[in-house]
Amino acid sequence: MRHDNDTALDIYLTGLRNAHALENEALSIMQPQISRLEHYPELLARLKEHVRETEAQIKRLETILKDFDEGSSTIKDVGGRIMGGLAALGHSMAGDEVLKNTLANYAFENYEIAAYKSLIALADATKQSAHVKLLEQSLGEEIAMASFIENHIEDTTLKFLRLSEAGRTAKV
Repeated sequence: MRHDNDTALDIYLTGLRNAHALENEALSIMQPQISRLEHYPELLARLKEHVRETEAQIKRLETILKDFDEGSSTIKDVGGRIMGGLAALGHSMAGDEVLKNTLANYAFENYEIAAYKSLIALADATKQSAHVKLLEQSLGEEIAMASFIENHIEDTTLKFLRLSEAGRTAKV
């Protein structure tokens, strides 16, 4: 199923592998947060839902890669998991962990949105129209998550402030 323009297809396949690694990194960032969000039940519920969405996004990317008899990049996947784990660990030591995570998650979601928009453009350019629907589904999930975070930044910040002022553990 190679496209006439091997350069375009190579760029698309690299983008797919990068997105796969990015989604694995996202899991390694979100999963540690879930175990630490006892004071933020709405955020906790949404993060759990997004972990399930992210797992489905990884499967969609694997399905697309299989169309080309390609796999993901183990090096990129492992590297992404390590980087995500280090980021989560670094935030967990901060007194304002939930705020740092909220801001980082918002930035990360927007990065993923850009990645999926790029992949959709590449799928169109390489005439891989069957992939567009799968990529658009993932894009929609990322947009919804970014919107959720954006709509809750103020509430999360103020709840953190109230907990801190009350002398309660406000990290998570």
